[in-house]
Amino acid sequence: MSLFARSSLTVSPKEVPDPVYDPTPDSHSALAVLAGGCFWCVEAVYRELAGVTEVVSGYSGGTAETADYKTVCTGQTEHAEVVQIAYDPTQTSYGQILKIFFAVAHDPTQLNRQGNDMGTQYRSAIFYADALQQEVAERYIQQLEQAGVFSRKIVTRLEPLEQFFEAEAYHQNYAALNPGQGYIQAAALPKVDKLRAYFGDRLRES
Repeated sequence: MSLFARSSLTVSPKEVPDPVYDPTPDSHSALAVLAGGCFWCVEAVYRELAGVTEVVSGYSGGTAETADYKTVCTGQTEHAEVVQIAYDPTQTSYGQILKIFFAVAHDPTQLNRQGNDMGTQYRSAIFYADALQQEVAERYIQQLEQAGVFSRKIVTRLEPLEQFFEAEAYHQNYAALNPGQGYIQAAALPKVDKLRAYFGDRLRES
């Protein structure tokens, strides 16, 4: 990750609406897999949310043979850095998970990059697990585009989730364990601060 990998996202989270289409699945547990640049930053955001039971950093979009940090960083493996979010659908929804993704976690208008982090491994993508997740994501992106929430086109890719590969142990919960690291202070903590400022009622109890 580049030391000062800042997003150019300027939209206020207040401008990002709730999804109109957001049905509740018939399940007591669910998973969402999202790619929004450096997984350290995205993970830090979702670890704060009520209803989220676990967040794991990893890779999706490529094969098992090249699912390691050094190789993925070449940008030649088709992987994206992702987070796998386990959540309780009775406490939060897939649509609300996506709302945080677009409002706080990353800039969905940057193609194959987030700030100074460049390459397809930093692409904006939603890896859907089933037809329902695909439809919720498709409809929400259309809703955001039609409402003109962002001044530039949303470039978030919708990709079928084929496999999730857990990242190396030192990447897990990285922001919380390394709050003084320069990249975390420049890129991750401002997103967490924004989450707390705009979605304080949705945070887990400390």
